[in-house]
Amino acid sequence: MERTRVLFVCIHNSARSQMAEAFLNTLGGKEFEAESAGISPGVLNPYVVEAMKEAGIDISKNKTKSVFDFVKEGRKYDFVITVCDDKTAELCPVFPGIHENLHWNFPDPSTMEGTDEMKKAKAVEVMEAIRRKILQFIAREL
Repeated sequence: MERTRVLFVCIHNSARSQMAEAFLNTLGGKEFEAESAGISPGVLNPYVVEAMKEAGIDISKNKTKSVFDFVKEGRKYDFVITVCDDKTAELCPVFPGIHENLHWNFPDPSTMEGTDEMKKAKAVEVMEAIRRKILQFIAREL
């Protein structure tokens, strides 16, 4: 049985797409293979790294990647899922042979203001929303 290949895309590949990739690879079993990339790769968000670690998933060694490199390499996906705001999602390149394009609008943890505790709490909130969406996606596809 072939695995369903999924690419998650956001702005910097520093938070939302990294979380979605990790959750699908962890929760999706052998049925899914997820990757993530950004339109303009950045640096992993430390609040997201900490939140994911507390959820039992270590993404601290992940690298941010460029979605345009994936296009140039000719990678094929069954789903390309943007996890950023609507305007940014429009910047995502078109991948040939895609089964379906999806857009999941999640707030960017990198733009949160306040104390460290407030920023981490927001990262956890976004993380939990992404986990729920991943579980719904898995249930829909299986």
